[in-house]
Amino acid sequence: MSDVIAIVSGLPRSGTSMMMKMLEAGGMEVVVDNLREADEDNPMGYYELETVKQIKGDASWLNSVQGKVVKMVSMLLYDLPLHKNYKVIFMLRKMEEIIASQQKMLERKGDRNVTDDEEMIKLYNTHIQKIEKWLQQQENIEVLYLNYKDIIENPHKNAQMINKFLNNTLNVEKMVQTVDKSLYRQRSANDNNPDIPTREQDIKDIHEIVKKEHDQEKIEAQLRSLGYM
Repeated sequence: MSDVIAIVSGLPRSGTSMMMKMLEAGGMEVVVDNLREADEDNPMGYYELETVKQIKGDASWLNSVQGKVVKMVSMLLYDLPLHKNYKVIFMLRKMEEIIASQQKMLERKGDRNVTDDEEMIKLYNTHIQKIEKWLQQQENIEVLYLNYKDIIENPHKNAQMINKFLNNTLNVEKMVQTVDKSLYRQRSANDNNPDIPTREQDIKDIHEIVKKEHDQEKIEAQLRSLGYM
Protein backbone atom coordinates (compact mmCIF):
# COMPACT_ATOMS: atom_id res chain seq x y z
CA MET A 1 0.00 0.00 0.00
CA SER A 2 3.03 2.31 0.17
CA ASP A 3 2.39 3.73 -3.31
CA VAL A 4 -1.42 3.64 -3.11
CA ILE A 5 -3.51 6.56 -1.91
CA ALA A 6 -6.55 5.60 0.17
CA ILE A 7 -9.55 7.90 -0.18
CA VAL A 8 -12.78 8.02 1.80
CA SER A 9 -15.48 9.51 -0.38
CA GLY A 10 -19.22 9.97 -0.79
CA LEU A 11 -21.77 12.74 -0.36
CA PRO A 12 -21.64 15.00 2.69
CA ARG A 13 -23.38 13.39 5.69
CA SER A 14 -22.99 9.86 4.36
CA GLY A 15 -20.64 8.70 7.12
CA THR A 16 -17.28 9.72 5.66
CA SER A 17 -16.01 11.22 8.93
CA MET A 18 -17.02 8.08 10.81
CA MET A 19 -15.07 6.02 8.29
CA MET A 20 -11.98 8.20 8.68
CA LYS A 21 -12.15 7.71 12.45
CA MET A 22 -12.43 3.94 11.97
CA LEU A 23 -9.38 3.89 9.72
CA GLU A 24 -7.39 6.04 12.14
CA ALA A 25 -8.25 3.71 15.01
CA GLY A 26 -7.31 0.76 12.83
CA GLY A 27 -3.81 2.11 12.40
CA MET A 28 -3.87 4.11 9.17
CA GLU A 29 -2.28 7.54 9.00
CA VAL A 30 -5.05 10.03 8.27
CA VAL A 31 -4.05 13.26 6.51
CA VAL A 32 -5.97 16.18 8.05
CA ASP A 33 -5.31 19.80 8.97
CA ASN A 34 -8.09 20.28 11.58
CA LEU A 35 -8.93 23.71 10.15
CA ARG A 36 -12.58 22.72 10.36
CA GLU A 37 -13.12 22.03 14.04
CA ALA A 38 -15.50 19.52 15.56
CA ASP A 39 -19.02 20.83 16.17
CA GLU A 40 -22.56 19.62 16.83
CA ASP A 41 -22.82 18.13 13.34
CA ASN A 42 -19.52 16.23 13.62
CA PRO A 43 -18.68 16.01 17.34
CA MET A 44 -15.78 13.63 16.62
CA GLY A 45 -14.26 15.93 13.99
CA TYR A 46 -14.46 16.36 10.22
CA TYR A 47 -11.15 14.70 9.32
CA GLU A 48 -10.62 17.08 6.40
CA LEU A 49 -7.68 18.51 4.47
CA GLU A 50 -8.47 21.93 3.03
CA THR A 51 -6.11 21.60 0.05
CA VAL A 52 -8.21 18.67 -1.23
CA LYS A 53 -10.74 21.22 -2.50
CA GLN A 54 -8.08 22.72 -4.79
CA ILE A 55 -7.31 19.47 -6.61
CA LYS A 56 -8.51 20.74 -9.99
CA GLY A 57 -5.85 23.46 -9.99
CA ASP A 58 -3.17 21.85 -7.82
CA ALA A 59 -2.85 18.12 -7.16
CA SER A 60 0.77 18.23 -5.97
CA TRP A 61 -0.32 17.50 -2.39
CA LEU A 62 -1.15 13.94 -3.46
CA ASN A 63 2.60 13.19 -3.50
CA SER A 64 2.67 13.43 0.30
CA VAL A 65 -0.34 11.21 1.02
CA GLN A 66 0.73 7.94 -0.62
CA GLY A 67 0.25 5.07 1.80
CA LYS A 68 -2.11 7.25 3.86
CA VAL A 69 -5.81 8.11 3.77
CA VAL A 70 -7.56 11.38 2.95
CA LYS A 71 -11.22 12.41 2.73
CA MET A 72 -12.68 13.78 -0.51
CA VAL A 73 -16.26 14.59 -1.49
CA SER A 74 -17.38 12.44 -4.43
CA MET A 75 -17.66 15.32 -6.92
CA LEU A 76 -13.89 15.85 -6.69
CA LEU A 77 -12.98 12.27 -7.63
CA TYR A 78 -13.17 13.20 -11.32
CA ASP A 79 -10.07 15.38 -10.84
CA LEU A 80 -7.78 12.61 -9.54
CA PRO A 81 -4.62 12.37 -11.69
CA LEU A 82 -4.58 9.21 -13.78
CA HIS A 83 -0.92 8.36 -13.14
CA LYS A 84 -1.47 7.45 -9.47
CA ASN A 85 -3.20 4.46 -7.88
CA TYR A 86 -6.11 4.81 -5.48
CA LYS A 87 -8.27 2.70 -3.21
CA VAL A 88 -11.58 4.44 -2.60
CA ILE A 89 -13.95 3.60 0.23
CA PHE A 90 -17.23 5.04 -1.03
CA MET A 91 -19.91 5.67 1.60
CA LEU A 92 -23.57 5.20 0.71
CA ARG A 93 -26.62 6.20 2.71
CA LYS A 94 -30.37 6.58 2.17
CA MET A 95 -30.76 9.80 0.24
CA GLU A 96 -33.58 11.08 2.44
CA GLU A 97 -31.30 10.79 5.46
CA ILE A 98 -28.47 12.58 3.69
CA ILE A 99 -30.75 15.47 2.71
CA ALA A 100 -32.26 15.73 6.21
CA SER A 101 -28.80 15.77 7.78
CA GLN A 102 -27.53 18.37 5.30
CA GLN A 103 -30.54 20.55 6.05
CA LYS A 104 -29.79 20.42 9.78
CA MET A 105 -26.20 21.33 9.09
CA LEU A 106 -27.20 24.30 6.92
CA GLU A 107 -29.68 25.50 9.54
CA ARG A 108 -26.96 25.53 12.19
CA LYS A 109 -24.80 27.58 9.82
CA GLY A 110 -27.65 30.04 9.39
CA ASP A 111 -28.02 28.99 5.76
CA ARG A 112 -30.60 27.04 3.80
CA ASN A 113 -30.84 24.76 0.79
CA VAL A 114 -31.83 26.83 -2.25
CA THR A 115 -32.96 23.67 -4.09
CA ASP A 116 -35.99 21.80 -2.73
CA ASP A 117 -35.47 18.35 -1.24
CA GLU A 118 -37.17 16.38 -4.01
CA GLU A 119 -35.06 17.98 -6.72
CA MET A 120 -31.88 17.63 -4.66
CA ILE A 121 -32.55 13.91 -4.23
CA LYS A 122 -32.88 13.50 -8.00
CA LEU A 123 -29.70 15.49 -8.62
CA TYR A 124 -27.73 13.49 -6.06
CA ASN A 125 -29.06 10.17 -7.40
CA THR A 126 -27.96 11.18 -10.88
CA HIS A 127 -24.53 12.14 -9.59
CA ILE A 128 -24.12 8.84 -7.73
CA GLN A 129 -25.11 6.86 -10.81
CA LYS A 130 -22.63 8.75 -12.99
CA ILE A 131 -19.71 8.61 -10.57
CA GLU A 132 -20.16 4.87 -10.08
CA LYS A 133 -20.11 4.27 -13.83
CA TRP A 134 -17.03 6.48 -14.15
CA LEU A 135 -15.23 4.69 -11.31
CA GLN A 136 -15.88 1.34 -12.98
CA GLN A 137 -13.96 2.58 -16.02
CA GLN A 138 -10.85 3.73 -14.12
CA GLU A 139 -8.13 1.09 -14.17
CA ASN A 140 -6.11 2.91 -11.50
CA ILE A 141 -8.95 3.04 -8.96
CA GLU A 142 -10.29 0.21 -6.79
CA VAL A 143 -13.56 0.88 -4.98
CA LEU A 144 -15.26 -0.59 -1.93
CA TYR A 145 -18.89 0.54 -1.51
CA LEU A 146 -20.18 0.53 2.07
CA ASN A 147 -23.56 1.46 3.52
CA TYR A 148 -23.68 3.77 6.54
CA LYS A 149 -26.65 2.05 8.19
CA ASP A 150 -25.09 -1.38 7.71
CA ILE A 151 -21.86 -0.23 9.36
CA ILE A 152 -23.84 1.03 12.36
CA GLU A 153 -25.72 -2.25 12.64
CA ASN A 154 -22.87 -4.61 11.69
CA PRO A 155 -19.58 -2.85 12.50
CA HIS A 156 -17.46 -5.99 12.84
CA LYS A 157 -18.49 -7.42 9.47
CA ASN A 158 -17.78 -4.11 7.73
CA ALA A 159 -14.48 -3.57 9.53
CA GLN A 160 -13.35 -6.96 8.28
CA MET A 161 -14.32 -6.02 4.72
CA ILE A 162 -12.38 -2.76 5.00
CA ASN A 163 -9.34 -4.57 6.41
CA LYS A 164 -9.36 -7.05 3.53
CA PHE A 165 -9.72 -4.20 0.99
CA LEU A 166 -6.69 -2.49 2.51
CA ASN A 167 -4.49 -5.59 2.45
CA ASN A 168 -5.19 -6.79 6.00
CA THR A 169 -3.14 -4.06 7.64
CA LEU A 170 -5.71 -2.79 10.16
CA ASN A 171 -6.74 -3.53 13.74
CA VAL A 172 -10.37 -4.60 13.26
CA GLU A 173 -11.33 -4.58 16.94
CA LYS A 174 -10.17 -1.00 17.45
CA MET A 175 -12.10 0.05 14.34
CA VAL A 176 -15.29 -1.49 15.70
CA GLN A 177 -14.91 0.35 19.01
CA THR A 178 -15.19 3.75 17.28
CA VAL A 179 -18.66 3.12 15.80
CA ASP A 180 -21.08 5.27 17.81
CA LYS A 181 -24.71 4.35 17.14
CA SER A 182 -25.93 7.49 18.93
CA LEU A 183 -24.64 9.62 16.06
CA TYR A 184 -27.13 7.99 13.66
CA ARG A 185 -29.59 10.83 14.20
CA GLN A 186 -31.30 11.29 10.82
CA ARG A 187 -33.24 8.13 9.99
CA SER A 188 -35.71 7.44 7.21
CA ALA A 189 -39.36 7.37 8.23
CA ASN A 190 -39.73 4.11 6.31
CA ASP A 191 -36.67 1.99 7.00
CA ASN A 192 -37.81 -0.54 4.41
CA ASN A 193 -37.16 1.83 1.54
CA PRO A 194 -34.37 0.64 -0.78
CA ASP A 195 -30.97 2.15 -0.23
CA ILE A 196 -29.68 4.77 -2.61
CA PRO A 197 -28.80 3.42 -6.07
CA THR A 198 -25.65 1.42 -6.59
CA ARG A 199 -24.25 -0.04 -9.75
CA GLU A 200 -25.73 -3.42 -8.78
CA GLN A 201 -29.29 -2.11 -8.59
CA ASP A 202 -31.78 -1.51 -11.35
CA ILE A 203 -32.25 2.24 -11.24
CA LYS A 204 -35.80 2.82 -12.42
CA ASP A 205 -36.36 6.41 -11.48
CA ILE A 206 -33.53 7.97 -13.45
CA HIS A 207 -35.66 8.62 -16.54
CA GLU A 208 -35.94 12.20 -15.38
CA ILE A 209 -32.18 12.75 -15.48
CA VAL A 210 -31.38 16.05 -17.11
CA LYS A 211 -27.95 16.63 -18.60
CA LYS A 212 -27.80 20.37 -18.13
CA GLU A 213 -24.84 22.21 -16.73
CA HIS A 214 -26.99 24.08 -14.21
CA ASP A 215 -27.84 20.78 -12.51
CA GLN A 216 -24.17 20.19 -11.71
CA GLU A 217 -23.94 23.81 -10.62
CA LYS A 218 -26.77 23.22 -8.14
CA ILE A 219 -24.92 20.25 -6.65
CA GLU A 220 -21.69 22.21 -6.43
CA ALA A 221 -23.53 25.17 -4.84
CA GLN A 222 -24.94 22.80 -2.20
CA LEU A 223 -21.49 21.32 -1.52
CA ARG A 224 -19.97 24.79 -1.21
CA SER A 225 -22.70 25.83 1.23
CA LEU A 226 -21.85 22.79 3.33
CA GLY A 227 -18.13 23.59 3.15
CA TYR A 228 -17.03 20.61 1.04
CA MET A 229 -15.93 22.42 -2.11
